[in-house]
Amino acid sequence: MTGARPALSRRLRLMGIAISLTAASLMAAAPAGARGPDGIADIAEKVIDSVVNISTSQSVEAKGGGREAVPQLPPGSPFEEFFDDFFKNRRGGGSPKGGEKSGEMQPPRKTNSLGSGFIIDAAGVVVTNNHVIADADEINIIMNDGTKIKAELVGVDKKTDIAVLKFKPVKPVNAVKFGDSDKLRLGEWVIAIGNPFSLGGSVTAGIVSARNRDISQGPYDSYIQTDASINRGNSGGPLFNLEGEVVGVNTLIISPTGGSIGLGFAVPSKTVSRVVDQLQQFGELRRGWLGVRIQQVTDEIAESLNIKPARGALVAGVDDKGPAKPAGIEPGDVVVKFDGKDVKDPKDLSRVVADTAVGKEVDVVIIRKGKEESRKVTLGRLEDNEKVQQAAAKTKEDPVEKPVTQKALGLDLAALSKDLRTKYKIKESVKGVIVTGVDGNSDAAEKRLSAGDVIVEVAQEAVTNAADIKKRVDQLKKDGKKSVLLLVSNGEGELRFVALSVQ
Repeated sequence: MTGARPALSRRLRLMGIAISLTAASLMAAAPAGARGPDGIADIAEKVIDSVVNISTSQSVEAKGGGREAVPQLPPGSPFEEFFDDFFKNRRGGGSPKGGEKSGEMQPPRKTNSLGSGFIIDAAGVVVTNNHVIADADEINIIMNDGTKIKAELVGVDKKTDIAVLKFKPVKPVNAVKFGDSDKLRLGEWVIAIGNPFSLGGSVTAGIVSARNRDISQGPYDSYIQTDASINRGNSGGPLFNLEGEVVGVNTLIISPTGGSIGLGFAVPSKTVSRVVDQLQQFGELRRGWLGVRIQQVTDEIAESLNIKPARGALVAGVDDKGPAKPAGIEPGDVVVKFDGKDVKDPKDLSRVVADTAVGKEVDVVIIRKGKEESRKVTLGRLEDNEKVQQAAAKTKEDPVEKPVTQKALGLDLAALSKDLRTKYKIKESVKGVIVTGVDGNSDAAEKRLSAGDVIVEVAQEAVTNAADIKKRVDQLKKDGKKSVLLLVSNGEGELRFVALSVQ
């Protein structure tokens, strides 16, 4: 890309002037204390040689007709020369504007990507993100001095997006240590070092904006949020505290532009260090398994269960072969403490169970019918290949015999007959009262109850007919209750709790 560099350099210089002038104006008006701590330069100098660039290559099948789309630019555009040269070099000198017959099959081509990582062991152990090296045919470590060394994959954990690599150093290298991410405070200064936009060895600083951030990227989300500039290519790079310890692995950003807008997220070191230890020891993750399905304790559910304030993880189902079953944990129990740690919500329980060693006996505190009880559970191992069962599709065929229904809570309810089991594909093991219709303006419709759902319990007591449900709902109204807790099953037997207003 020799021809592209001068044009690109001119543009970068112009951008640099504009940014520098703006920054100078701001700095003149800003108090000295707003510039951040004085020790950043010393820390960066100390750790920067431990931060590496990661280069990967992958063979990709070329499709007939052959090639990636070339950006359409107006003639004379300052970017035209850059993109022309870019595509010529990627394609080995071919013109981006023609030269290949339509439909002609092209040989597999190599694609390259760049990310970041950091050395945690002077023997040549590197931590990065899984998405940096995913599907790579070849991985290379590029040291801060430009030395390029081939690396091997030790193991990956897709659920936390962490990967461990191994390489043979050609000379002594520096390693960094993990710090305690649990000790981070909001507003604390942190430093990100990585390879943004393939520039390499870039240092940025900012503060911890939030901790334990759940952005729905995975089952164990607990990100550190920072406003330190993190961009494309920073993935896998370290987030340092002011002691020069790694407190997180920079993993993703939220941005409408593709560049940093101050919303960067890092996997906390507490999570990373455990994952790294297991990948080095076993080449895979061995997570604890409780064997329950859980859901949120809403205010309505908490009121129904006499729990104040709303907290914990509501057990909606118990695996017959899981560790919770022999320990006596049942659907309707609310887990409020696990192995001495408070459980505020289902995510808390998922994370703490996963982080607990397989085979460890732990104390689990539950609330059952308004009272706290303790159970001892020996954890099993979560298998990654476990699949969540999907509810069977419901048919719309008319039943042979019209069922006798009663109305309650905005629901049409009927006894489970053979015809209704066939119509809605309800397993024989599912017992209760079936919903055959839902009032579209009811609380039940808002809570997504639908025809084919089976009500198993009302206020934690089993029901076998519609009259039972109506009787119990009427009693709850007399007792002044605002809501009733239903245990609902789908046709496959998967349970969930739903709280409906009785007013």
